[in-house]
Formats: sequence, C-alpha cells, structure tokens
Amino acid sequence: MFPKPLPQLTPNTYEYETLPLVKPTGFREYDARWLFEKEINLMGVQALGLGLGQLLHELGTKPEIVTGHDFRGYSSSIKYALIAGLMAAGVKVKDIGLALSPMAYFAQFDLDVPAVAMVTASHNDNGWTGVKMGAARPLTFGPDEMSRLKDIVLNAKFETRSGGSYEFIEGFGQRYINDLTNRPKLTRKLKVVAACGNGTAAAFAPQVLEGIGVEVVPLDTNLDHTFPRYNPNPEDLKMLHAIADAVRESGADVGLGFDGDGDRCGVVDNNGNEIFADKIGVMLARDLSALHPGATFVVDVKSTGLFDTDPVLRANGVKADYWKTGHSYIKRRVKELNALAGFEKSGHFFFNAPVGRGYDDGLVTAIAVLDMLDRNPAKSMADLYSDLPQTWGTPTMSPHCADEIKYDVVERVTQRFKDLQAQGGQVAGQAIRDLVTVNGVRVVAEDGTWGLVRASSNKPELVVVIESPVSEARTREMFKAVDDILRENPEVGAYNQTF
Repeated sequence: MFPKPLPQLTPNTYEYETLPLVKPTGFREYDARWLFEKEINLMGVQALGLGLGQLLHELGTKPEIVTGHDFRGYSSSIKYALIAGLMAAGVKVKDIGLALSPMAYFAQFDLDVPAVAMVTASHNDNGWTGVKMGAARPLTFGPDEMSRLKDIVLNAKFETRSGGSYEFIEGFGQRYINDLTNRPKLTRKLKVVAACGNGTAAAFAPQVLEGIGVEVVPLDTNLDHTFPRYNPNPEDLKMLHAIADAVRESGADVGLGFDGDGDRCGVVDNNGNEIFADKIGVMLARDLSALHPGATFVVDVKSTGLFDTDPVLRANGVKADYWKTGHSYIKRRVKELNALAGFEKSGHFFFNAPVGRGYDDGLVTAIAVLDMLDRNPAKSMADLYSDLPQTWGTPTMSPHCADEIKYDVVERVTQRFKDLQAQGGQVAGQAIRDLVTVNGVRVVAEDGTWGLVRASSNKPELVVVIESPVSEARTREMFKAVDDILRENPEVGAYNQTF
C-alpha cells in the first residue's frame, strides 16, 4: 500500500525520505508544476506516476505511454521516479530519453502510443519541475483530467497492477530530426541565429535548421543546465535582446529563440527588432491564408486585435477565433474547429495538416517562419513586419500573486470592470466598448485600446498585456488604468518586467 501524499514535509528528515510530498497547488489547469524538493519529492513523483496510470485505466486508454525529460540537473531522476509509479500502475513505458516536449508528442505518433508524460519545467526557472501529460494525441490534459488526477493522487485512490514494463527507445532524437528535415531544402539563402539559452533545444535545433538548408549562427547552443546567461524563454526580454545583438553582429536574416523544452519559438528580424509572437502569428496567417483561403485560426486572448482587423486577413477570408490562453486549450480548440493553426502570444503555435500534426513544436514554427521568407524572396523579415498595420503593445508582464489567491484576484478584477461598464464608467479616459471574459478579462476601450488580466496557469503570477492601435501613449494610459485596479488588491506584488 503506497502512502497517501502529504502537502508539506520538512526536508532532511526521516519523514521526508519515507513519505510522499505533493503540494496540491502543483496541479495546474492543464499540466503540473512544482518546486522540486520544496513542493514535491521523489516519492511524491512516484505517487503522481501511480495516479496517472490509474487515470489512464479509468479513461479506457491503452496503458502505454511515452516519456522523456528535459535538460535540467534533476529531470532524469524525476522521470525515473515517475516511471516507477507508472509501471507499478500496470503501464508499459517507452522512454525516449533526453527530449523536447514536441519530440515526446511526435513519439506518440511515430511509436503508435496513445499517452504521453513529458518531464519538464518548460520555461520556468531552475528549481521547478513538472509534467506535461496527455492520453489522446495530439491533445494534452485539460482542467477535467487534471482535476481528476489531483483527486486520485492526493487521496491515494490508485492501485498497483501487473503488466507494467519499461523500454528505452535508442536514438529517438535522430528520428525526430529526420522527420523535420525529410523535405525539400529552402531555395533562398538564409543566415539564421539559433538561440537555445543552453537548454534542451541546443541538442536539436541547430541540426534541424542546417538540415533544411540554412546557415546557422549558434547562440548559447552548448547544453548547460545552470542556464548561465539567461533562462531560455523567448518571451523574456533578456533572451530577445541577446538574439537581437547576435543578429546585428552576424548580419543574419532572422533570429530564432527556443524555450527550455522546445515547444515555443521567438523571432527577431534582420534589423534586430524583437517581434512579439502574436505579430508573428499574423504574418504567418497572412502567408498561410494566401495558400489556404478561408482558413480558420485560433488565437489566445492575450494576442493582438489584428487577427480581426488586418485587411489582408479579411481579404483572404480568414476567420479568427479568440480563445483561452494555454497550450492545452488552444490545441483542443484547433482540433475542434479543424483550424489551420493556433497562435499564442507566448509563442506556442499549433499547426494542423498539412503543416503539422496539431501539437506545439518550436522547430515546426521556426520552419514555418523560414518557409514564409522563402516564399517572399524579395522581402526581408523586417519588410514583412512593417507591412502589418502598426499597433503599440507590451510584452507579457507578470506581477507576483500566490497560487492560492490568484484566481480570486482575477475574479475581483473582472467584476470590477463589469461594474464599471454597467455604471457607464470609463477606463483610460474612454467608455468600455467590450469585455471578453473567456479567460480572465480583456477590457476594450472605444478606440480599440485593450488591456488583459488573467491568472498564470503555471506560476504564482498574474498575466497583464496591453495593446493600442492608436499610440504608445494610449498603451501607457491603459496600463496605468489596469494597474490601478490591480493595486486595489494587496495580494498583487511586483512585476517581473514592464515596458
């Protein structure tokens, strides 16, 4: 009988080594994240494996699963603890070793395995760990599955079963590289900065880019799990600035940056200008809708309003569907609507056939960007960017807010804007034209300037994004208006970055 997990244990004690620790808040909306050793221990990870195995049996999913781990100093040990729990639950495990998250998703198709459990903290700082899980390719768990998994694990509602097994799939990384490069080479000569932040993508991205015919300028492509320069996160201005410097120094045509588990891609143009991912999404939607008129694109609520208003997209008959932020939500929506692609401001892009298989892969995104340049040989990346109608937007800004209270705070802020609208009040000096509440609250002023507040799905933070089609001054006015309402809540702390 495996012990019931506890929400808190003191490290360096007998109890810590003999009982499972699993902090309940680690079960997020669509994946799991904990501070390793502080919020989960190895026995807790075993309990997670047992619980995941139990859930697969409950869902009627064939009890076979792909697992891999990212390049952090502790990820391998966490994966093997997870495997121990899965095998005890009667699950056949196929281990692809060191991997990107999209490599694990690809393995579900390539190995014909229904389920996945990828050990990764994604772009979170060192110290964090987590698992991205799914039981129906190309989808990953949503709130329903995560809620049931949480109940199973925290209440030890799992049982041991026979039939579990382990198989290591040797050389799977090369199979993934071959899948991405088994295509015609680019016809345009391109020099590309490939920035990996010393994370897992360093083992794969340069080879893939070279394999499709580009000249690669490597940036932080030696594996180093201390992340000595910056955390590999292409939404982080520090990483984007480093890519921009490398583009200018090398004269590259474009800079591409990959996050810690390789499912996101950030882009810097040939002039060294950092392009937020939602604008890259508009550019790709323009390119792809020229080939596929009338296509549907799913975009998250953090993204630019241009998906609705861009004249080129309108001329191409594009249908834009604004949906909840989060890789699991967008992935499901893309599948439900049979959309050509889904775009998140965070850089998670989901390409359906004929471009991809429906899951988020930073390298597939990079290839799509390079194909766009290849189809527009007379234009630089900066030209394609300048072709877009101008808007003034902020980076994703995240004020600290504890996991236990962040959703309550967002509810309060949402209600505050609802009350303001009902009373005929103003935001940033104008009447409220619209409130979008599918995920947090997106408040839109009369001139189209908008501000978003939502709870982060994977960190103890809120998420704030502002955009104006009018001016930078209006962006700043909206930011102040949104921040003033946020500051009515004492639980909201300092921002990780502003603009």
